[in-house]
Amino acid sequence: MTYPEATKIKELVDAATKIIIIQADNPDADSLGSALALEHILGDLGKEPLLYSAVDMPGYLRYMSGWDRVSKDLPPKFDLSIIVDASTMTLLERIKDSAEAGWLASKPCIVLDHHKVVDNPITFASLIINDPKRASAGELIYVLSQELNWPMSKSAQEFLMNSILGDTQGLSNDLASATTYRIMADMVEAGVDRPMLEELRRSYSKMPPEIYSYKATLIQRTEFSSNGEVASVTVPQAEIKRYSPLYNPGPLIQGDMLQTSSVRVAIVFKSYDDGKITAAIRCNSGAGIAAELAGHFGGGGHPYAGGFKVTDGRAFSEVKSECLQRAGELLNQVAVGSDER
Repeated sequence: MTYPEATKIKELVDAATKIIIIQADNPDADSLGSALALEHILGDLGKEPLLYSAVDMPGYLRYMSGWDRVSKDLPPKFDLSIIVDASTMTLLERIKDSAEAGWLASKPCIVLDHHKVVDNPITFASLIINDPKRASAGELIYVLSQELNWPMSKSAQEFLMNSILGDTQGLSNDLASATTYRIMADMVEAGVDRPMLEELRRSYSKMPPEIYSYKATLIQRTEFSSNGEVASVTVPQAEIKRYSPLYNPGPLIQGDMLQTSSVRVAIVFKSYDDGKITAAIRCNSGAGIAAELAGHFGGGGHPYAGGFKVTDGRAFSEVKSECLQRAGELLNQVAVGSDER
């Protein structure tokens, strides 16, 4: 058995009726795809699954049917919670800062994640599987479901494929292992239409004219460091408030940053009026430093996608400078390791 914890997971799920599936405060294609897949799997097991995230689903993720079933209200009555694609309280701060944390701690909790670097772990979790060998939380759920003989309908597998494609950047980075490709092939054989999923994603990635113009502003504002290997841009709170409801600035610009010649790492900083600073980190294949860079600031992630939050009162310029310097150092280490091989 790949996961010794599988037997205990089966016991917890079998004993539950109402099960909350929880995403972090920064939902992405992996977390939403994993949550929606689990909704179908648990529903087919005769359970009553409930979807929760403390924030609104970003517009670019709404190509996944069922996104509107994700509630911002944590139900007070449930038997079990399953947290997907997050094993740190740093990504669940809206729960941590509310009375709802006590609700979760009072019931069994399962964590299903794949991030290599984890700070501030979820101490009240009854059971944690955090397997960095998996390309995504969705891949982990696929393997676990096979082990437990859980039903995986075509719809469930469509969402799992979306989660895998999200974290592997369309199977373009080295998170995708031979196992990942075999799973993808199995899902295609089961009837999942990958081209259709890609067309849906593209249709919902279209932007209104106002966002198109704003993207041009972000492109002009982009800075390059470490001999052009690191691209970064800063989004102040006024722009977060104005544009985020239409399109998250990170996904809006990071793909283009990573398509720029010589760029290996793209960082989108957000600066808030209360002094909070966040950073979303994405990397090109062969430059998987995101988790380690985020971990330097108490954040986490996997090699190609990570993030952190700083709330200790340090000046934005200080945090940004330190982040860019550390990114350069990590890229140099990657280059040295490659030369040694």
